[in-house]
Amino acid sequence: MQSPESTDRAPLRDLIRTIPDFPKPGIMFRDITTLLADPTGLRRAVEDMASPWADSGIDKVIGLEARGFILGGAVACRLGAGFVAVRKAGKLPGTVISQDYALEYGSATFELHEDAIEAGAHVLIVDDLLATGGTALAAVALLERLGARIAACTFVVDLPDLGGRARLEAMGMDVRTLCAFEGD
Repeated sequence: MQSPESTDRAPLRDLIRTIPDFPKPGIMFRDITTLLADPTGLRRAVEDMASPWADSGIDKVIGLEARGFILGGAVACRLGAGFVAVRKAGKLPGTVISQDYALEYGSATFELHEDAIEAGAHVLIVDDLLATGGTALAAVALLERLGARIAACTFVVDLPDLGGRARLEAMGMDVRTLCAFEGD
């Protein structure tokens, strides 16, 4: 059953809730859980993220912790590709490689199993939101260390004023987003 606020033609951004002052004052948090809860919105987001690469031979979809796992797993299924999780430090067993990164309100470390990607694998990076680009840049660095060929980075939301897209594009990355929120 389709939820009443969702239609096939409604912009996806209308399904994204804004929570002011989270996780700290001055941040306008773009919460995609409302989009994920809407069956039509979720289906459209996954289709829109996957369709540009339907026939491009993507070997692995890379999901960034944590909402990138939800979207990335679904995109991987849609593309007939494997799924690989890039996790925050200390969450993966086995031998990992690490990359520190900065967020718009802090810093952290990403890890990836050292055997998660074969050299030359064609990969697609998926996450929910592009802000400063810190998480995506860290993922790119990890994947390049393993010899992956990155097709693109795709996100539901872009916050263009925070410069993440420009940083990724300056590295030669193809960046795709489904919607943008200016000024945040």
